[in-house]
Amino acid sequence: MPEKTVGFVGLGIMGLPMARNLLDAGYEVVGHNRSDEPVEELVDAGGEDGGSPTGVAERSDVVLLCLPDSPDVERVVLGDENEDDPLIDGLSAGMTVIDHSTISPVIAEEVAAELDEREVAMLDAPISGGEEGAIEGTLSIMVGGSEGTLEEQRDLLDVMGGTVTHCGPSGAGQTTKAANQIVVAAQMVGVSEALVFASQAGADLESVIEAISGGAAGCWTLDNRAPDMIQGEFDPGFFAEYQYKDLRIATDAGETFSAPMPQTELAHELYKSMVANDMGRDDNSGVMQVIELLAGTESRAEED
Repeated sequence: MPEKTVGFVGLGIMGLPMARNLLDAGYEVVGHNRSDEPVEELVDAGGEDGGSPTGVAERSDVVLLCLPDSPDVERVVLGDENEDDPLIDGLSAGMTVIDHSTISPVIAEEVAAELDEREVAMLDAPISGGEEGAIEGTLSIMVGGSEGTLEEQRDLLDVMGGTVTHCGPSGAGQTTKAANQIVVAAQMVGVSEALVFASQAGADLESVIEAISGGAAGCWTLDNRAPDMIQGEFDPGFFAEYQYKDLRIATDAGETFSAPMPQTELAHELYKSMVANDMGRDDNSGVMQVIELLAGTESRAEED
């Protein structure tokens, strides 16, 4: 049985199945979430309720985070007027914090520096693979920080990830995740445009998907999302509002590092439109709906 007790703060659509996988692998898991229901589910699965970020840290050897955005990570880890019991108050020298959130690379570096002053190591380790990957333990985990710290904690990450890649020093994991989201968004928008175009031209959408998936256009979105897209099914594996947030992180970082992002800026605006039209809780493949709004029609497979 693993000897580490793992803290997990942020038991959302990704965090809860990740924590469950750790329980299934034999780790003791102490959790906390802003809302109570996910914590209750964790306890029902054999975990413990930490009560607060401080409480989680006090009862853990290593703490994992999976939070929505940069301000949430700063608040939970360092505390502010809305968080009286931050993680840092329960951490002790020699511990490690692993942040699976997708946040600004700059913020990741700043938080890591704060914890380093307390002799606490931090890895920024954002994830890709959606809810399916979180459930199946096949996430892609992109890690920034000390390679030695990564090796010390690799046993945990291997439970949750199919691939675990060291990308460089603090912040490098978040930079890699931003690059990942640039490509994912390009796929989602490109496939959406292609399907709406094919529908407008009178082609059979199922045949289009089958034909182009096997050639140079083949990609994860065509294989895993397009069949649902042409049925109008956009149940979330990864919320569109999170994709919007991730693209804002990418475009802000692009501005910081003087990297041109013409395609990503367009994708950012399309996902902004999703949020503005109350589609933010749809899957990120639901960007097709914005293209359909521009076309003035829905693009759906013909019923048999």
